[in-house]
Amino acid sequence: MDEEGQLIQPQDQSCWATLPDVCLHRIFWWLGDKDRSRAALVCRRWNQMMYSADLWRHRAITFSGRHSRVHAYEFESAVWYVKKFGRYLEHLEIKFLTPYSVVLTRKFQVTMQGLFSCLGKRNNRLKSLSIQYLELDRLVWRNSIRSLFLKSLSSFLKKMGKHLDHLNLKGARLTVEQGCHILNSLSYLRTESAVSELNIEDYFSHRLAVYSSLQFNQTMATFRNLVSLTLNYNCISDELLENLGENNAGTLWSMNIKCHAHDPHGQVVWGMSWAKLARYATKLKVNFVFEKVVKYERLARILLQEIPIRSISLRNCSFSNPDWSMKPTLTDLLPTFRHTLQKLSFEFNNNHESLEEELHLLILSCTELFYFNIWAFLDVNFVEQILKSQEEGRCALRTLKVRARPGGVPRGSGKGIQAPGRVGVQPQRSCSGMKVRSEAGHGGWMSHKSVHWKLTISRKEIWSFHP
Repeated sequence: MDEEGQLIQPQDQSCWATLPDVCLHRIFWWLGDKDRSRAALVCRRWNQMMYSADLWRHRAITFSGRHSRVHAYEFESAVWYVKKFGRYLEHLEIKFLTPYSVVLTRKFQVTMQGLFSCLGKRNNRLKSLSIQYLELDRLVWRNSIRSLFLKSLSSFLKKMGKHLDHLNLKGARLTVEQGCHILNSLSYLRTESAVSELNIEDYFSHRLAVYSSLQFNQTMATFRNLVSLTLNYNCISDELLENLGENNAGTLWSMNIKCHAHDPHGQVVWGMSWAKLARYATKLKVNFVFEKVVKYERLARILLQEIPIRSISLRNCSFSNPDWSMKPTLTDLLPTFRHTLQKLSFEFNNNHESLEEELHLLILSCTELFYFNIWAFLDVNFVEQILKSQEEGRCALRTLKVRARPGGVPRGSGKGIQAPGRVGVQPQRSCSGMKVRSEAGHGGWMSHKSVHWKLTISRKEIWSFHP
């Protein structure tokens, strides 16, 4: 019926029946599964559109870790559609959100077993598989349930290993033996794996010295086409670097390495091993993320000058010893990579020392640095100094993000960010050409010739600028 309550005539309905395929495809693309099913009942042509391969190439399934009828229905519905149209599937993402009971892990295991079995029979085009944060070392995963799940996953990877290009098992938390068994499934009945992007960050449980495992090095030797590799530093060894150089020299361009304080990271890795890998893989760029690893001695053992480092991130750095200083890292260690560093991110509570001068000099010394993100106790003039340096062409920064820690200022400094929600020193003017427009006392936009940045004052202050 139309707006006046009159019935729509059959000739008025024909426009929907003759809708071009391009338009009809876009309509179905934006519809959810439930609405797609309803739309498929309109006519035979719309029903045929329901089976368009483009609509089912990407699927994401979320399994809630808590009891909920709504979530259970959504999950079961998503699984049903994957089974129904699984032959078109190319990219599959599965999420299991922090289960808190054995019942849920058992249900998840049974469901995944059925899903893997169905896809293994019907699908021959899956390119990407992502199953993150399973945390299989938690107590809610009984040994029998964990074993059955890993068995079905291994069988599935054996069938899909021929054409699987991207595998993400981040946060699986397995033993070395279990983890290697799963990875070996990718090269089942073959001498090598076809995977080009592999993410095994937090794949092994905490506190495992994976670098000393011969089995792990043998498993990694089966990967001959790696373009991107993400893993923890407790997996890095001279043998691994040698394997990567011999087997992936022509393809490897990115390594993302996470070093956590709870993982063993005291192994000796020679600089010549990194130099050899960099010589073979000429396009290689290495990105480091450090979690709670702050001591200069430990960082210096890891960040060797032979490594072609692109980015470094120091996160959750809390200093309990007031005599400890961050300055040696900023002045002696990081400038070693001034010709390759492009991105820097820092999070630390430097309430016992001021670091503005060291940070400024570091930014100026890194000729390729275009991104800088910091959360720390800072003097408000630090931002003005960076802006001035950028205007004068002394630094290559294009993105600056500053989140000031509330509740205090650096010792020995008369300025800085003070209580949450307000600024200790208002930036009246940094230099000519800067215009300030306040927004009810909570910040504003500032434009400085080629620089455009936003100042936001809230409980967590954030400053950023983009060209």
